[in-house]
Amino acid sequence: MQIYLARTQGFCAGVARAIGIVEQALAKYGAPLYVFHEIVHNTAVVRGFKAKGVIFVDDINVVPEGSRLIFSAHGVPPSLIEQARSRQLRTIDATCPLVTKVHRKAILYSKDNIDIVLIGHKGHEEVVGTAGYVHPELLHIVQSIADIEKLTIPSHKKVAFITQTTLSVDETREIILKLRARYPHLIGPTQDDICYATQNRQDAVKELAKICEVILICGSRNSSNSNRLREKGQQLGVPSFILDNADELDLSIISGKQHVGLSSGASVPRHLVDEISLKIKSHFTPVEIITFDNPETNISFPLPEI
Repeated sequence: MQIYLARTQGFCAGVARAIGIVEQALAKYGAPLYVFHEIVHNTAVVRGFKAKGVIFVDDINVVPEGSRLIFSAHGVPPSLIEQARSRQLRTIDATCPLVTKVHRKAILYSKDNIDIVLIGHKGHEEVVGTAGYVHPELLHIVQSIADIEKLTIPSHKKVAFITQTTLSVDETREIILKLRARYPHLIGPTQDDICYATQNRQDAVKELAKICEVILICGSRNSSNSNRLREKGQQLGVPSFILDNADELDLSIISGKQHVGLSSGASVPRHLVDEISLKIKSHFTPVEIITFDNPETNISFPLPEI
């Protein structure tokens, strides 16, 4: 059996930064430390921080006044920042810089009174946060081509689009093409504004799909980018499965297979991927691990002063 490890493994730079911020805050201030929503969507990461005294909340009203609160990598709306300030909470922002970049675009378009189409999954934490930076009368959330048909913006108007960063170029391409056809004056982010980590991981799964009989995606089920990776493999005709860790691996799905692909979401610790590989090697023989150069090796975001 040959296990092909996707060229992108471990945390993306935004996730690594967010986790580093929580670790730095724990070291400096100690527990209890509050985080609004899960710092990143990974069960192992969240469980590990809970064991160290981190308390994850979905309502900042339960955070005692004057406490220290960290905003997750997905970002939060301005209204929540104001709410935290009114409760005298000492906040630390762990929002991914690429998400912050989208927030700035939303603010600029709103100031220019331009209708904004936000492409993303309604209710996702990042979409909720980004939507807060758009004037309510200018906001239009679209998650499928069908939603474009429901837009009431006149076709002659200038329209801008922004996207949820955990969606890849592939996932938004058809929606953007449909928007361009309907709104000739459409404006939006350049290729440089697309989240590199999301696209890299999608591209890596495409590579695996060309050579593998089955693809395993290490990631939590509430992780948007991990679920999209599984869907991509499935769309390309390769049976694909998502698992949080090695314990969830049903060995029967790879039994008899010669070429197995193994990828992971952007918020997955590398050791979880390695543990899956070790489990496979302990049950099948011989097993060869095949790796590729990781395009993200030298990408990092600096930690802020806290």
